[in-house]
Amino acid sequence: MPTNLDALSIQEIMIDPVPRPCAFCALAPGRIILANDLALAFRDAFPLSPGHTLIIPRRHAASFFDITKAERDAVLSLLDAARTGLDAEYHPDGYNIGVNDGPAAGQTVGHLHLHLIPRYTGDREDPRGGIRWIIPEKAKYWP
Repeated sequence: MPTNLDALSIQEIMIDPVPRPCAFCALAPGRIILANDLALAFRDAFPLSPGHTLIIPRRHAASFFDITKAERDAVLSLLDAARTGLDAEYHPDGYNIGVNDGPAAGQTVGHLHLHLIPRYTGDREDPRGGIRWIIPEKAKYWP
């Protein structure tokens, strides 16, 4: 993989980019912070916390369940590498990792993306329940 991604076209970076507009298939090369043969990582344009990172397959696929085992391994490899970088740069106290898979789950960009969200002590008064808060009336299960 060449190290100067800015010099490449999106067709050279992505695998089978969709012809219709996809924000991630048309990602500016300068936004990419990590890459391997089958996946890319970049900072979220609308971060929930400092360092919020997205990891995507290079091939356009809408669902986590539509990617191959090799693509899944590549995405998870970048998840590990992104965490290492975030630990060194931001020193978070924890992480939320998530995928909004399908419109009913809140997916707004139809290209699979895994969120790696650094969490910091005090960023929420009571962080218990984590991702359970996507449905607030069911989030709190403790007394």
